[in-house]
Amino acid sequence: MVNIAVLGHGVVGSGVMEVLASNGKNIGKKAGKNIEVKKILDLREFPDLPYADRFTKNFQEILSDDSIHVVVEVMGGVNPAYEYVSESLKKGKSVVTSNKELVAAKGAELLKIANEHNVNFLFEASVGGGIPIIKPLHLCLGANEIFEIAGILNGTTNFILTKMIRESMSFADALAMAQKLGYAEANPAADVEGHDACRKICILASLSFGRHIYPESVPTEGITKITLEDVAYAESFGRVIKLIGHAKKLEDSDQVSIMVSPMMVSKSSQLSSVDDVYNGILVRGSATGDVVFYGKGAGKLPTASAVVSDIIDCIRADGTIKSLQWQDSTESRVADYKQQPVRAYVRYLGEKGAELAASLFGEVEFLSREGRPMEEAAFVTPLLSEEKLEENLNNMRRQGVEILGKIRLLEE
Repeated sequence: MVNIAVLGHGVVGSGVMEVLASNGKNIGKKAGKNIEVKKILDLREFPDLPYADRFTKNFQEILSDDSIHVVVEVMGGVNPAYEYVSESLKKGKSVVTSNKELVAAKGAELLKIANEHNVNFLFEASVGGGIPIIKPLHLCLGANEIFEIAGILNGTTNFILTKMIRESMSFADALAMAQKLGYAEANPAADVEGHDACRKICILASLSFGRHIYPESVPTEGITKITLEDVAYAESFGRVIKLIGHAKKLEDSDQVSIMVSPMMVSKSSQLSSVDDVYNGILVRGSATGDVVFYGKGAGKLPTASAVVSDIIDCIRADGTIKSLQWQDSTESRVADYKQQPVRAYVRYLGEKGAELAASLFGEVEFLSREGRPMEEAAFVTPLLSEEKLEENLNNMRRQGVEILGKIRLLEE
């Protein structure tokens, strides 16, 4: 018998309890020992639950209980989660979390503490919900050098964009539908502004490239400026618009090019067909080539499934799992995005637009769409640096051209 504690009884915490209750016998066989939830930390009371007697409002009861060997943190946020997790690890308890914000902010430090105390800090559920991606990166693909990751990492934004693409629904209407269906929060900023995807690509990049990459150092754009006009131009170009977290290790350098932004993805890409609330993560390895992980990126039971899988790994592990490590980094390894090469779609208004686009950018590809007004046009730039791209667009603005939209292209 192994005793565990669950910190938080929200969507994921209650899901963990449900999975353990419904499949406990099979889970026990896989773990090699039966699993018992001894304590559940929550400030609320749940008197009608069959396990109501296990709730506590005092974390110290869990920390001081030497019979509890695994702590499951599903509270969310950095504080007080960081304090609870770090203290649990120092006390010799392994920790499992679904908390992407915590891992993105404190992952290197918490992995170090776990290693120092010969326990584990596992976080499969922090990226991709029920999609296995953390374990494949450090174990299944361990023979590879991972040099690029591109992913649709947020189900809410993918749902919104899918509605815009398939049903010509406006961003506002698609967001309202996502909120009504429970896919988006009342305050959807973390999703639609790209912050959620940023935390996830930071975790994947840190694990893949060996040093911690902090979200604050990653250029991040959301989908709030995407319009149906942009969607139509993308269609005419044989592409679809997705919010992409992208990280690439630069050749002959210790730096990483990393960004979160809307991108036009070719319909020949495996990521182009990832729709609705699903996530898709493409990993490019030196031996395997491209590998794609696909599935529901969130949800009560898919996320709880990943959490319980980590609990099993903690119970079966003989000390710290050494392959799940990365080092902290005092200096940012993030390359200046302004110096990185990019192709971009540009939509504009202005009579001089076509002439200026050709003179400033050289060979451009003009696009069209059904119902395009005479004064509106769009083109795709050749490959150039972000800095040069912005310089050219500013030149167009100064000469009376209104830039309506800019979307990067995901190059395969």
